[in-house]
Amino acid sequence: MHRRAEISSNDLRRLTRRAWLATMSGSLASICAGSLLAEEQAPTERAAGSLSALHHPAKAKRVIFLCQSGAPSQIDLFDPKPTLLERAGEELPASVRKGQRLTTMTSKQTSLPLIGSSFTFEKHGECGRSLSELLPYTSKIVDKLCFIDSMHTDAINHDPAITLLQTGHQQPGRPSLGSWVSYGLGTLRAELPSFVVMLSGGKPGDQPLYGRLWSSAFLPGKHQGVQLRGGREPVLYLSNPPGIDRAARRAMVDTMAALDRLGSPRLDPDIESRIDQYELALGMQDAIPKVADFSGETQETLDLYGPDVKTPGTFAANCLLARRLVENGVRFVQLYHRDWDHHTKIDSRIQETSLQTDQPSAALVADLARRGLLEDTLVIWGGEFGRTSYSQNDPEGGSFGRDHHPRCFSIWMAGGGVRPGYTLGKTDEFSYNIIDSPVHVHDLQATILHLLGIDHLQLTYRTQGRDFRLTDVAGEVVTKVLG
Repeated sequence: MHRRAEISSNDLRRLTRRAWLATMSGSLASICAGSLLAEEQAPTERAAGSLSALHHPAKAKRVIFLCQSGAPSQIDLFDPKPTLLERAGEELPASVRKGQRLTTMTSKQTSLPLIGSSFTFEKHGECGRSLSELLPYTSKIVDKLCFIDSMHTDAINHDPAITLLQTGHQQPGRPSLGSWVSYGLGTLRAELPSFVVMLSGGKPGDQPLYGRLWSSAFLPGKHQGVQLRGGREPVLYLSNPPGIDRAARRAMVDTMAALDRLGSPRLDPDIESRIDQYELALGMQDAIPKVADFSGETQETLDLYGPDVKTPGTFAANCLLARRLVENGVRFVQLYHRDWDHHTKIDSRIQETSLQTDQPSAALVADLARRGLLEDTLVIWGGEFGRTSYSQNDPEGGSFGRDHHPRCFSIWMAGGGVRPGYTLGKTDEFSYNIIDSPVHVHDLQATILHLLGIDHLQLTYRTQGRDFRLTDVAGEVVTKVLG
């Protein structure tokens, strides 16, 4: 080690490759040996985030975000409107629309006929919350849920809307919510990522999901979401190739780290981040297969999540895996489920998608609760915007659907310090405009950070000459939903 310290940068440039390797061989061997010894002796330690201390006491330690990509219809799931049934076929009143923008998919329609839900609603639980018959399992846990029926967003199309929901901005290039949380709070367990992403659903024609939705963007790369996939290899290229054992991989990681540290952090500030990622990948080789193994789960638990739980990559399997991940120290788990973009044949398609998601979503909340994890785990269920109260296509043709509607939609949250059995906000009789307690996407993001003990105004990162934050220049904590 002393020999390495005596070599200047000019000396290194003059050394031949053979001489340099000879000089470094002893040093690298020492580093590898020391690291292996430390791995055997040192316990797993929490890696701190950028915040030296929380801004206020936290109610939640971890988050599971069940993102329903494609935008579920609030009218058919959460927000019953008898007026739409009574006035079915009538034109959407101009006094209700108020000149608001329509998408290109319906702006050319000669008629915007109102259409109610084909599904019945009933009140459930002590809180008396109305839910659609499409959600029989969610109906059983309504007293654990906090609903917001007055969500709204700025974007009218999928990509900018889901980008805003996940990154705080409609344009690509900002860090995701999970990356901000990882950056601020750090990891709870070194062998697992602080931010994990899983995808399910998806058919030809569905809205695509891009990796930039879970990107760390300008934050250090170690805060990017790690995508887990169904099947025998949850993380691509994580396993060792034939002929390489763990000791060899350990030595390789230590060697790469030593070589990286020869560079100047002033020239490459991401050096330490890359080294952290090498270490994380090595730790995940052992930790991920164990977390992804359901063989130790009871039959009762498997039955709770439904028949799809045994099929890797389904929403049910991902929900159970989400519980196992947070149970083992993952800070933020992001699930995306597609198939909610119902422009046509909404009656049959929403039944199918609800069947895929209702039982696993409710099971996750119930499972966390019975294990004592719900109290400090925040679960969020919702899409990027809502659906229109008027029909896209002819409502009499049997293939009608609902277009995008950013002006109002519903989500629910559970655990992590939110008020159980509570509903915030109200829409008009057409589920077209909000008439009480509007909540913008930035307000939701500010509230999520608040529940984690973070002031959204103070979690910032300086780049390109300015300070950036998740909520951009907006966002207020929704105090009414706090427990």
